[in-house]
Amino acid sequence: MDPAEEFTTIESIFVRHRNALLIRGQFTSIYTDYYLHLMQHGIRPPSDLDQMLKDGLAMLTLHLVARPWAETIAWTANLRAPRINLFVTGGSFDENITGRIFTEDVREPDRNFFYAQTTSVDNPAPRTSTLEIDGKDPITWISQYYDQSEQRPARAFRLEDENFVLIAAQPDCDLEWLEALDAAAVEKIIEVEETTVLETRRFRFFCGCSLEKILPILGGWKERPDALFEGADAITIQCPRCAAKYEVTRDMI
Repeated sequence: MDPAEEFTTIESIFVRHRNALLIRGQFTSIYTDYYLHLMQHGIRPPSDLDQMLKDGLAMLTLHLVARPWAETIAWTANLRAPRINLFVTGGSFDENITGRIFTEDVREPDRNFFYAQTTSVDNPAPRTSTLEIDGKDPITWISQYYDQSEQRPARAFRLEDENFVLIAAQPDCDLEWLEALDAAAVEKIIEVEETTVLETRRFRFFCGCSLEKILPILGGWKERPDALFEGADAITIQCPRCAAKYEVTRDMI
């Protein structure tokens, strides 16, 4: 069992009389593991893309706690400028969250698109949704996603000290109150509203990839290694989920 301090605890809180679900967490632990991962694999994203990925990790983590525990969810944002694919995925069942930025060989869309794929322990067939999004801030994408895919209003907030909050409407929600919230008001909700903690879940930044899991993907090159290695003795393969780098030699294929 991993020590509890390696995980970030996320609280699900019901705001009584407002009929809203408040999900909150402090993400320093997840971000620390994320930066250790970058250092281990020699990955140095530009600061703006780094922040986008961190915000995306936070938003997906909060959304996972607003959803049934047995789901695994993957989000991909295909953006025009910068031309990137931002990918994040995770699940409450495995208590993991991970992600990466794709900057090479990215299709340039005519608009910004957001793709969501959900699977569950009981129903492994993926459920997908696609929507057009405005802007390049994952914090603002949440409201757009909830309006179109969850069919209920929601708002997300980035607070101080790497704290993030997602507030999602429940039946008979006080929508005027929800719309009027700002960061200062969100920080005081626990003090001024009647609330009940419904549950807590925990997450860490962890992919679970390994060289042994990556190699089977290259099985189709076994009969034509020269086309894969192009004269080199070894190549570097990146994990499609977290961008971890693995060296593959000819004798491994």
